[in-house]
Amino acid sequence: MWNEQQELVQYIDAMTKRANMDNVSRTKAYLAYFNRHPEISWSFLASMVSRNAGWNITDLYTPVMAGLLPKRTRKRLFSTYERANWLIFSDAYPQLLIYQFSKEQGVPLFHLLQQFNVSLYMRREWQRFWANDNCGRLMQAQIINEQNIIQRPVIEHPYYQKNVFRRLPFLLEDFLLLSAVLFPKLEGNVIGSYVYDFSNLSKRILLGKTLAAKLFDPSNFSTVLEFANTVEPTGSRSEYEDFLKISQPSLRAPNLRAVSNPIKHQDTIRVDWSVNGGVKTEWLHPLEVTENDRTFEHFYRKRKMLARIWQVKQTIWA
Repeated sequence: MWNEQQELVQYIDAMTKRANMDNVSRTKAYLAYFNRHPEISWSFLASMVSRNAGWNITDLYTPVMAGLLPKRTRKRLFSTYERANWLIFSDAYPQLLIYQFSKEQGVPLFHLLQQFNVSLYMRREWQRFWANDNCGRLMQAQIINEQNIIQRPVIEHPYYQKNVFRRLPFLLEDFLLLSAVLFPKLEGNVIGSYVYDFSNLSKRILLGKTLAAKLFDPSNFSTVLEFANTVEPTGSRSEYEDFLKISQPSLRAPNLRAVSNPIKHQDTIRVDWSVNGGVKTEWLHPLEVTENDRTFEHFYRKRKMLARIWQVKQTIWA
């Protein structure tokens, strides 16, 4: 029995590393998992947020961003997006696979989570989910856990603090609300939320809960899922800009795999955040989301503003 479980651990580790190759592979893996196990709502949320990470990465290769930001700055922003999403996947995907094998074998295998350095908080939440099938509670726990996973190794890491989060380009992006997470619908609408105060853990958890509430609203869910299952992820905003007929040549992003090779990451010993810090009460509060969502409209207005700034810069330096 022990040998069989160790073989399973090795298999899960190999599957996780294969699917964690790059942003596109992560996006596909999350979505494929949700289609097999729709009770794990977080996996669909994770797939759509991963798509947005790809769009943010390839935005750095557009003429506008290449003209406004030095190459070193763009490389550091790329590293931030990639590192955070790689860390989340490396923690979350073994959890998903262990739940899958628990279903298949009809017995909980969540004791194996400790071998993947999964937090005590999530080990308890999976056991609770196995007993009561509370999908909403599990998704909230996953949002809380994964944002804590990146807090110390990315957000609070001295390198990223010095070279990204305290630098003017990031501070301006944060202040001017130039970043948003968008969920396109195949019918032509787009919903989403702005990303602000990204270095604040509680704000990121609130953002995750807001996005989940919007994504799984009955008026949005089926048509966003239709988009996800119909439109192949490439890491480029052209995925939705083409069928929405958005034409911004200076902000046209390339496919991710055309500009970036897989990144090799160094994993580090992970400190269990839930033992050291615990879960704040505010993270567990219910959330109400208003119906008026103009994020997409405002986001593209600001992208046009960036394009105009780039054009003025070109004229001045011509």
